Amino acid sequence: MLKDKKIILGITGSIAAYKAAYLVRLLIKKGAEVQVVMTPAAKEFIAPLTLSTLSRKPVISEFFSDRDGSWNSHVELGLWADAMLVAPATASTIGKMANGIADNMLITTYLSCKAPVFVAPAMDLDMYAHPATRQNVERLRSFGNHIIEPAEGELASQLVGKGRMEDPEQIVLALEGFFSSEKELSGRKIIITAGPTYEKIDPVRFIGNYSSGKMGFALAEVCAERGAEVTLVTGPVALHTNHPGIRRIDVESADEMYWETMKVFPEADVAILCAAVADYRPESQAIEKIKRENNGDMLLPLVRNMDIAEALGKEKQENQLLIGFALETNDAVEHAKDKLKRKNLDFIVLNSLENKGAGFQYDTNKISIIDRLGEVADFPLKSKREVAFDIVNKMITLFK
Repeated sequence: MLKDKKIILGITGSIAAYKAAYLVRLLIKKGAEVQVVMTPAAKEFIAPLTLSTLSRKPVISEFFSDRDGSWNSHVELGLWADAMLVAPATASTIGKMANGIADNMLITTYLSCKAPVFVAPAMDLDMYAHPATRQNVERLRSFGNHIIEPAEGELASQLVGKGRMEDPEQIVLALEGFFSSEKELSGRKIIITAGPTYEKIDPVRFIGNYSSGKMGFALAEVCAERGAEVTLVTGPVALHTNHPGIRRIDVESADEMYWETMKVFPEADVAILCAAVADYRPESQAIEKIKRENNGDMLLPLVRNMDIAEALGKEKQENQLLIGFALETNDAVEHAKDKLKRKNLDFIVLNSLENKGAGFQYDTNKISIIDRLGEVADFPLKSKREVAFDIVNKMITLFK
């Protein structure tokens, strides 16, 4: 998918700059043509000679090459590229990109670039969490840039948190996904539900679950990158969508998710039900906060919520696909097969809390896909983005 693609790799002054060597190597192995553009600070972390050797092109860092009047044209570079990738992107560079401060070759190239731009932040956790950085990242998103979110882990400061540049393999996967966007799912309309639902008890309390929405959001991004028109119906999550092909509908309760999903399903080709929807809600909601001192033990009557998968299974037409998820703690395969049959699903994605690193809140997942014939395909532990590719690939085989 990256063969013959022209990619500008912008490298900034971060300790993560050493990963740029792996990035260049991976991109070249995929058949891409890579032009490295470095900020002056980046050269303190990795030598231009290393990158020029790997990319087979002289590294560009300054506006002027020599004292003979020759110069590097950021305009020509911007027109040449099929994509620009800034990795690692420091807080300083992100701020300059967001505010048009063109004081080095990398930023002037970014401002001249006509191609899609991907940004992979790398910085300490407090810098990434700072409101100024978050505002700048959101501003870049609003410009149509693709943000490759940093991973969580041990940072150069020896603190542990979010801010570590995503691994080169995952960054290349994101580029590959983008360049496949004009292929398999072009013209398809896909609904995806994601995240938890909150069922109110009173104005400050609710019944909920630990779903982070990461799996559903990964599916939405991959489907959009592969050409689909995606409607993402999501419960309360702290996640952002990156692709302009995703229409996001935010809901809170299972009832709201039910009605929003039913509303758009008739026009959809596929519904992927990834949300962790509450099965029950309080029979009534208190108008004011319930005070502990006014009560002894509390009994909370619950009533059943509408079953979204069951309702869509009854409405599903021959030209539509319905994909469900099952999170089980015991007899997982048998329970998933039963759910697939009862709810008229085309296949079901099974994950289990028994697998370390899978399920709620993790960045990874380990799944099995069970089809209508009862065949079970097991997959190893992968990032949720890679898992999304496996699920979408299975979906595409059903279209074919």
